Amino acid sequence: MFKDTHAFSSFSVNDLAAAKTFYGETLGLEVEPMSIGISISIADGGSIFVYPKSDHVPATFTVLNFPVANIDDAVDQLIAKGVTFEQYDGPMGSDEKGICRPTEKGHGPTIAWFKDPAGNFLAVMEEM
Repeated sequence: MFKDTHAFSSFSVNDLAAAKTFYGETLGLEVEPMSIGISISIADGGSIFVYPKSDHVPATFTVLNFPVANIDDAVDQLIAKGVTFEQYDGPMGSDEKGICRPTEKGHGPTIAWFKDPAGNFLAVMEEM
């Protein structure tokens, strides 16, 4: 039924101007204003719709994952742009940069989480 549709994802933010700056300037994505939000273009023709919501509550899960060839390079570049990475303790804890590196093959990707200005979780993950 939906095989040939152009599905897209969406999520809310509490400050559309801050989101536009973050996604466009900090992350370097193509951002287009729309009548009630912004459209973020991603590779292969996909898009994400971001809309303002006055009673926005940040997602408690990852809303966007960005696969990268080298996670250390990506994290370093984002840190240089002022992005702060989440720090986690425990067996899958993160290193000083905020990167979680699985100790055994098959125990998940090498990944680092950060938040957008609205508090939504995003991640960079090394391509496997």
